[in-house]
Amino acid sequence: MTEPDGAGSTHPVRTALDTLVRTGVDWGWRTGPVPGERATLPDRPTSRTPPAVSRPAAVLVLLGERQTGGPDRALDVLLVERAASLNHHPGQIAFPGGRLDPEDDGPVDAALREAVEETGLDRSGVDVVGTLGGLPLPVSNHVVTPVLAWWARPSAVGVVDAGESAAVFKVSVDDLLDPANRRLARVSRGGRSLDSPAFLVDGRLVWGFTGIVLDRVLDGLGWTRPWEQRVLDVPV
Repeated sequence: MTEPDGAGSTHPVRTALDTLVRTGVDWGWRTGPVPGERATLPDRPTSRTPPAVSRPAAVLVLLGERQTGGPDRALDVLLVERAASLNHHPGQIAFPGGRLDPEDDGPVDAALREAVEETGLDRSGVDVVGTLGGLPLPVSNHVVTPVLAWWARPSAVGVVDAGESAAVFKVSVDDLLDPANRRLARVSRGGRSLDSPAFLVDGRLVWGFTGIVLDRVLDGLGWTRPWEQRVLDVPV
């Protein structure tokens, strides 16, 4: 676990993330903290033991205070827009991350390495809180471990390799929590429909794996507000 100097480990959000890591996350999801309003995701990822052929990967779920220079202490989360030329999930919004390399010392090291390669962030300013259970990603045959972290000393970020990322940006957590920005993304394949929680923020649609992780992390932190399930069909 990485804890840089001045990590701000007593920040209430950092403390809440630590509690979430210790209690774990239910990878099912629901529309809000209202009893009886739980929705199901067909074939949703679970923490069951994946097939031996699945490849391990990790993503960095990095939260930090918005850098406004004023009293605003709102939060941001770091995301990337994948390049349209990629074979898997082209053009989609994702967390920084990727497959574990042989030289990586586990998911945390892989998530940080990939984040540096994709966004140019200074990893010494990232306070890693811990990992959540792995989620299978069948379309690319990976099992992905989300690495929760607090951005203790935010650094400049941007596109490092245009072949990997089209954009690197921060999204306001307040905007993610706004019920007006919530959607139910629906993908239809072979006569079946698969749904996932989604966020429509700043003209970008965050859905699929990234939408599920954001939904469950925000819900696990107790921040989710009830939202209407407005279906948005996603072409594939």
